Amino acid sequence: MTLRIAMWSGPRNISTAMMRAWENRGDCAVSDEPLYAAYLAATGLDHPGRDEVIAAGETDWRRVVDALLGPAPGDVSVWYQKHMSHHLLPGMDTEWVFGLRNVFLIRNPAEVVASYIKSRATVAPEDIGLLQQAALFQQLRGRTGETPMVIDAGDFLRAPEAHLRAICDALGIAFTPRMLSWPPGPRASDGVWAPHWYDAVWESTGFEAWRPRETALSGDARAVADACRPAYEALHAQRIRI
Repeated sequence: MTLRIAMWSGPRNISTAMMRAWENRGDCAVSDEPLYAAYLAATGLDHPGRDEVIAAGETDWRRVVDALLGPAPGDVSVWYQKHMSHHLLPGMDTEWVFGLRNVFLIRNPAEVVASYIKSRATVAPEDIGLLQQAALFQQLRGRTGETPMVIDAGDFLRAPEAHLRAICDALGIAFTPRMLSWPPGPRASDGVWAPHWYDAVWESTGFEAWRPRETALSGDARAVADACRPAYEALHAQRIRI
């Protein structure tokens, strides 16, 4: 039976590096933002490589969900699904999420916004995923009575191995040191949007060491970070502590 892991993140986090770690296990297939094409088609947003993303992906979210719950690629024992929580649009049925092992990857919204606006001219609270993460977290906890695992990126980068061991233990699988490093360069599993966003990951061979980030924001950017902070703080209070 395949263990299906849904890692719910927002943009400008360590989500792609985390995907590399899981893919490098050797027993794990990965899916890179499978709902992205459906999200772009439904919203009409002009993201880098929009046309290529839509052409290469599935724009019917129901078909995406059917695939995510269907046979695992290569009949692997672990299937890691990298999701952006803002790809869960209003009106989308999320019942399927309960068929996955859900983990939340969060990052300080000021750091997210500061990074986001380097690549995008504008940003809104719904663009960075924290509001959607908080809503999904509450939905899962309310239904199951259990608290989903929350990983804070800042904490993780201070102790990657300890966090990966804790995640694997909670999921009932063995940790392997192979998760801590990987070959540089692109992967066939990368989304077609990778040339626009994955330069740093393509150059990486492991998780970067934690360092302070410049987060001087003003105007709309600061307002977005402030609007998302309560959601971040609520999730941050539930993070695993190493």
